[in-house]
Amino acid sequence: MLPSIDDQIRILSRRCERILSEEDLRKKLARSYATGKPLRIKLGMDPTAPDVTLGHAVPLSVVRQFQEWGHKAVIIIGDYTARVGDPTGRNATRKVLSGEEIDANAKTYVAQVGKILLTSPESLEIRYNGEWLGKMGLVDIIKLASRKSVAQILTREDFAKRYAEGIDIRLHEILYPLLQGWDSVMIDADVEMGGSDQLFNNLVGREFQKEEKPDDPLAGQVVIVTPLLVGTDGVKKMSKSLKNYVGVTDAPSGNDSMFGKIMSLPDSLMESYYTLVTDLPLDEMKRQIASDPRNAKVSLARHIVAKLHSTEAADAAVAEWDRVHSQKGAVPDNVPEVAIEAGEHRMAALLVKAGLAASNGEATRKIKEGAVYLDGEKFLDFHAAISITKPAVVKLGKRFAKLVPA
Repeated sequence: MLPSIDDQIRILSRRCERILSEEDLRKKLARSYATGKPLRIKLGMDPTAPDVTLGHAVPLSVVRQFQEWGHKAVIIIGDYTARVGDPTGRNATRKVLSGEEIDANAKTYVAQVGKILLTSPESLEIRYNGEWLGKMGLVDIIKLASRKSVAQILTREDFAKRYAEGIDIRLHEILYPLLQGWDSVMIDADVEMGGSDQLFNNLVGREFQKEEKPDDPLAGQVVIVTPLLVGTDGVKKMSKSLKNYVGVTDAPSGNDSMFGKIMSLPDSLMESYYTLVTDLPLDEMKRQIASDPRNAKVSLARHIVAKLHSTEAADAAVAEWDRVHSQKGAVPDNVPEVAIEAGEHRMAALLVKAGLAASNGEATRKIKEGAVYLDGEKFLDFHAAISITKPAVVKLGKRFAKLVPA
């Protein structure tokens, strides 16, 4: 049975930071159920990297909720806007990818969002904004740009910050929110989803729609934004460019896996992950986090792996994790091998070579902290030379590598 509109708003509030406006959403839902016409729920995704992440999964989960209530998801793959480069949250101009890179990434996105969304034609529509943006000429772009003032664009937090600090803002970046807003007009969105850092861009779409249909009091899309999921570093938002993310297609278990990445999260993030990435009862989870944080984290990792892979994969991931972390010297099944020139090496250099540390300085710090193991034994002497004459397994935190003499 379909929940009441009041109950739908309550359910949405778990993941939604802001709804602009709730009154308009109520009216759109009421009109939809009265007419039998589903709402069109828009979410845009620029294919700037191959992976869809758990950060994307937060607004995608809200879109899925709308689908279950009978509405239609419209996923915009930004094959055109990715060529401009979204400046959101950036303190410098984003590197623009080549067309080939963008197209290759875009091909993977459709299959990945299917891990979260209903994919029947009645529930899901996939569009590429190159369909309409690619047909716009210079005059069209100038007309679009004329609809916003420089002062309005500079109210964006990231632009305002860069302008105040004297950091370049390139003209093409100013066009980005206008292009994203025009997407909403072209696909006739009723609701646009996004992370909280997309609020300005999404509101541009709402304003454009109102301008296009001044006689329709519900013409502007409702803007719903979700909190930003903090990445595996425990500090910054989950980001492909920062490499602090969990991909929805990450291997369920093994070295550098979905299960392992979630188990490496700081305890302080567990409540946020339970709230934003799962549908589990929060009161029960809060009690478990308080009383038994380790098992609460295992439950979280198992739930996410089961949701994105299968219960069998989740059970296997738990079993492997228990084996590796209960048996001294045990290692995951798929540890990557790294060829090392036979001879003596410092551990810091080996960790960098194996991809477990970004620099000798970081590796040395981890050795001093006691986070490094060699063949199951804690390694603390960062001055010591190691002779690589046979395969050896190094571990830093939750990650492993097998060093093989070349």
